[in-house]
Amino acid sequence: MLDIKYIRDNAQKIQEAANLKNITIDVEELLAVDKERVGLLQEVETLKSLKNDLNEMMKNTQLEGEREEIIAKGKEIKAGLEVKLPQLRAIEKKYNSLMVLVPTVPAKDVPIGKSENENVTVYEKGEKPAFDFTPRTHVELAEMLDIVDFKKGAEVSGYRGYYLKNEGVELTMALMMYCMQKMQSKGFSLMIPPTIVKEKALFGTGYFAGATYNPDEDNIYQLEGCEQDCEDCDCTTKYLTGTSEPGLLSYYADKVLDHTELPIKLCGFSQCYRSEIGSHGKDTTGLYRVHEFMKIEQVIIAPADVDMSEKLQEDMVQISEEIHGDLGLPYRKLAICTGDMSAGKYRMFDLEAWMPGLDRWGETGSASNFLDWQSRRLNTRYKDADGKTKHVYMLNNTVLPSVRPLIAILENFQQADGSVKVPEVLRPYMNLKTETISPK
Repeated sequence: MLDIKYIRDNAQKIQEAANLKNITIDVEELLAVDKERVGLLQEVETLKSLKNDLNEMMKNTQLEGEREEIIAKGKEIKAGLEVKLPQLRAIEKKYNSLMVLVPTVPAKDVPIGKSENENVTVYEKGEKPAFDFTPRTHVELAEMLDIVDFKKGAEVSGYRGYYLKNEGVELTMALMMYCMQKMQSKGFSLMIPPTIVKEKALFGTGYFAGATYNPDEDNIYQLEGCEQDCEDCDCTTKYLTGTSEPGLLSYYADKVLDHTELPIKLCGFSQCYRSEIGSHGKDTTGLYRVHEFMKIEQVIIAPADVDMSEKLQEDMVQISEEIHGDLGLPYRKLAICTGDMSAGKYRMFDLEAWMPGLDRWGETGSASNFLDWQSRRLNTRYKDADGKTKHVYMLNNTVLPSVRPLIAILENFQQADGSVKVPEVLRPYMNLKTETISPK
């Protein structure tokens, strides 16, 4: 969400940004609604002020004629409020429904494009493996190695369900532990945030397409709430998060920080849940697109300084690149175009690892800079060196998810006999420091 004063002063720029991001909003309509809202708000405040004045006058007069006149005037004001307050509530509802659609104006270096097909490859790093045999997919390898059970996973969990087994568990947990220790060494504080959250956490971080949850658009699972009226339990509707970002950033919701505390660097580990709305027919087998997985996430809460935020975003991406390099995975960095960015994002990069069995690049991380779009929703502010209160800037980036890097490891380090070499940096976390996982 943006500051309405900024929107009034930059209407054309924001409309252009909405068009570039494929967001349907008429900024002129928003400004007209805002003007009507402000007018009604002033009228209501004037009537309430007059009502308070009459209450004071009633306390201070003993004359019957004056009291009757005050009562009559009070009835007139009450009637006015009965008309204006519903009008104000209605216009505020319309105003808020439009405000949640207003996008952040993207950075000047963001590529212009209509869809993911126009994302730009910044560079590729690492050498793709050259096999003297036909590489197997991770599904074939996982079954040969007996480290994933897709059939039983589908029976127990349903479509896209899976069981990790044996060295598959070790390898996945090794990835997670390696990343957590890497982030600690980079100065990030560790957290395991809740994955069951209230609506404010998801709205505040922009995981709802609109003002409220829409199961047809939002890649989120909603939990059923309490069906009975009670005083002791928390009946608020709750949701499962698809990343630890909402929990990490919401930790600072409604807080006013001091500039000396910034930037705050957090690293979160969590289970992640995604309904995969809109992905019907995509990646129907294997681990690439699943409903639940683990992930390490990094977020930064920074001062309201655009240049600093861009530098911090580059630093975050560099950490993820370093991890891909340590693992020995060929990868590429993409600059995400305007049409593939959500409303709140100012600048965005993805990392993709090469997956030879699938014969394609696969996304393994995404880094986003939201400036103050999220912090205005979460009401997270700070006092600068001059004592002025400002909204912080918020950034996030995937350190590493659990399943897609597992795909890349299996497919890049496979051998002709179906065995898979374990990346050297992960071996200390494996039982008996396993170097190779062999077919069973």
